[in-house]
Amino acid sequence: MLFAAASVIACGLLVGSRALGLDGLAAAAKVAASTAFLLTAWTAGALGSRYGRGVLTGLVLSWFGDLFLIGDGSRWFLAGLVAFLAAHIAYIGAFAGRGLADRWLFAALAPVAVVSLGAVIWLAPHLPEGMIVPVRIYTFVISLMVVTAFGARGAGAPLLVPAGASLFYLSDLSVAALAFTDSVFPHYVWGLPFYYTGQLLLALSTARASDEEETA
Repeated sequence: MLFAAASVIACGLLVGSRALGLDGLAAAAKVAASTAFLLTAWTAGALGSRYGRGVLTGLVLSWFGDLFLIGDGSRWFLAGLVAFLAAHIAYIGAFAGRGLADRWLFAALAPVAVVSLGAVIWLAPHLPEGMIVPVRIYTFVISLMVVTAFGARGAGAPLLVPAGASLFYLSDLSVAALAFTDSVFPHYVWGLPFYYTGQLLLALSTARASDEEETA
């Protein structure tokens, strides 16, 4: 839990430094917070299970996504988008590997689809032409990630899995708001805590998976 606490503290520092316009400190805090969620998964025993290794892969890809998004410009943003897209695909594979309950999948499908469709409609007027297709693909994949997380929960995965996936999904909305809309509200104030909490919950979910494989 030491590294999880470090990630939370670094996230708070990241939010505060961004609010004060301290870009260098914000970049350092971001790298520290993301490195800490990697270490959280590692110390939880992520390498000891197939599920854990899948989640750890997603966390590593997210770490690179965070690093890319420190840069300015559309190329860095697109690189970050690709890294996070790959992270979500890794999570989908990890969740599906635990088994999926159809009833839970279908129960999650409608609300997630409604929110995602609303997000696509909301973003449509603000997207540059070259980002329309990438954003729609990304929205589809993150939606599938959340639905799969609930399906895994129905098959016995811990509550940490859908909780973490949902927070990660919601944090992506804050990134979209910051990147593409003219909103004056600093969406990172809630988006960053949602993101790091979600990643930490997924990192911590690997501990139980390791225990389950040892007793199987």
